[in-house]
Amino acid sequence: MKKTLILSAVVLSGVFMNLTVRTNADGWVSIFDGKTLNGWKAAENPATFSVQDGEIVVHGPRAHLFYDGPVGNHNFKNFEWKAKVKTMPGSNSGMFIHTAYQEKGWPAQGYEIQVNQTHTDWRKTGSVYALQDVKETFVKDDEWYTEQISVQGKKVTIRINDKIINQYTEPDSISNGSSPKKLSSGTVALQGHDPKSEVHFKDIQIKVLPD
Repeated sequence: MKKTLILSAVVLSGVFMNLTVRTNADGWVSIFDGKTLNGWKAAENPATFSVQDGEIVVHGPRAHLFYDGPVGNHNFKNFEWKAKVKTMPGSNSGMFIHTAYQEKGWPAQGYEIQVNQTHTDWRKTGSVYALQDVKETFVKDDEWYTEQISVQGKKVTIRINDKIINQYTEPDSISNGSSPKKLSSGTVALQGHDPKSEVHFKDIQIKVLPD
């Protein structure tokens, strides 16, 4: 009887793990369940993030939502990350890579990939923020689009609706420097920029790539 109970517990544990981490045939794994923020950790102003109709709605004071779940032990080096995104007019947000949880302020580690069609900041969607910026806009507010980020070694590639719009190769001067704002490894995060910004994210997925 005891062995049966132990075996049942193991089987149930495997079922729950499969419910948490679902890998598609092409290697993509969903990291947002569409119902809760399980596996994510909010900093500074957690109320900025809510789940509505299968979407993460980002609307409120500055805050950041860091992935803290089981996929890759939330520590990625080479990977692809994508989400369906919708910006409201005048909104600003970001998708961070190789970052780490911090309680306050703009993340000190890693890079921000910009989300912005009509905010006053001239750095638009797909910018590797303040390193290789994009001035052109490729999508409109209030419309869903796919933003996909690929990190492979020192190279970052950003696609909007499957079209490459920015490619950045990190120079040795940054790679070998002491600043944490460089490619290394880390988690991913979503940005709440300001109370006037409202941005929606859904279908958030990651694919881990070989080192």
